[in-house]
Amino acid sequence: MAKKLSNEEIIAAYLKTLTHPLKDVINALRKSIASTDKEIGEEIKWNAPSFFYSGEMKPSDPKEYKKYILVFNLSKKDCIRLVFLSGGKLNDTSGLLEGDYEDGRRLAMFYSMDDVLKKEKDLKKIIKKWLKLVEK
Repeated sequence: MAKKLSNEEIIAAYLKTLTHPLKDVINALRKSIASTDKEIGEEIKWNAPSFFYSGEMKPSDPKEYKKYILVFNLSKKDCIRLVFLSGGKLNDTSGLLEGDYEDGRRLAMFYSMDDVLKKEKDLKKIIKKWLKLVEK
């Protein structure tokens, strides 16, 4: 019987096999997001790193994905897209979040390590703003 992998082992295995030209950007973003608050968890969901609120929440329909802050979209090779599933609720004034999708999604684009450094402060502010909206 095969041993069930821990979440950390699953993430490590995913990253070990990940081939993407902006892997350094992915790792820098992961580190920045995780360090924003101690109640942020990470898992591989939708075949990419995904970050969620790990604290207690009011019961809700799991298909509403209320606990998910963002998921990486790695389909483009020239940028990393962070998909904020409920980014429309954040009223972002920094300009980091792009798009106006009917379902409330917003995207943050990162093209380089310089981009990460320039946008990190706004990214952390947006995540903290999102955490304040969690239905605890």
